[in-house]
Amino acid sequence: MKASEHDTGTALVGRAREHRLLLAALSTGRDVVLEGPPGTGKSTLLREITARFGVPLVFVEGNADLTSARIVGHHSPAQALRDGFSADTFVPGPLVQAMQSGGFLYIEEINRTPEDTLNALLTAIAEREIHIPRVGKVVALPGFRVVASMNPFDNIGTSRIGMSVHDRLCRIAVDYQSHAEEVAIVELRAVGTAPGSNTAIPDGVTEDAVALMRATRSHPEIRQGSSVRGAIDLALIAAYLLENNDDEQPYAEVIWDAMVVALSGRIQLDEISSANPEAVLRTIWEKHFADADRRLEPG
Repeated sequence: MKASEHDTGTALVGRAREHRLLLAALSTGRDVVLEGPPGTGKSTLLREITARFGVPLVFVEGNADLTSARIVGHHSPAQALRDGFSADTFVPGPLVQAMQSGGFLYIEEINRTPEDTLNALLTAIAEREIHIPRVGKVVALPGFRVVASMNPFDNIGTSRIGMSVHDRLCRIAVDYQSHAEEVAIVELRAVGTAPGSNTAIPDGVTEDAVALMRATRSHPEIRQGSSVRGAIDLALIAAYLLENNDDEQPYAEVIWDAMVVALSGRIQLDEISSANPEAVLRTIWEKHFADADRRLEPG
């Protein structure tokens, strides 16, 4: 299997190395886990590659409710009651859909998936086939791949992945992008994304949004900072507030209001911190605008 092109296209900013590595692993028939924090472009990267391969992408969200029956499939109760259990009464789940279509099964946050569900995947990964009672053997088409993602920094609602699963998956680490790349992402994603609004992002707002967002990742009281999605929202909200600033609120205060809305729900404070998100964000905001050379107006 080969993609039609090897460039990353316009949907991605940066990620050339990760694109090359993922393309190599998938082209050689490997299954992969993409490991990194949220908002680092893992699903965008995979969607771009599947589009180039021209194969279906079957998405499933890993969580405690993802049972083996949900991922493999189930028999329709009404139809089975009427006609009896058979292959005709079986409703394929995401795994079987991907196998039968020769597509990619993407399991987001695989470390939130119950162990018995992961066990159901092992045969499909190792043997490229599964046996379903009253249905028979399902053999995957050649294009079938399993790609999973996981956030190594999140320990809430997650479970440890066994070595039997890790041993069957290649691993690609996907970290945060550079400052310049995240500025480019905000500029790409923020323009024209607000429904019914053509509000332009004033000069300087994007840089401030990215700098403030990135500062949440290194603050000592924050266990996990915001993804670039926070900077996108911050820039959009700030642009709207500046355009409708009837009270002539100072620029830095407008940024503060947008920052609280965009980032306060996205940061996870350290367990030993006694502060609230607003207080921690206030220290970041104050430090950002404290330099006497910092402009207090956009542009």
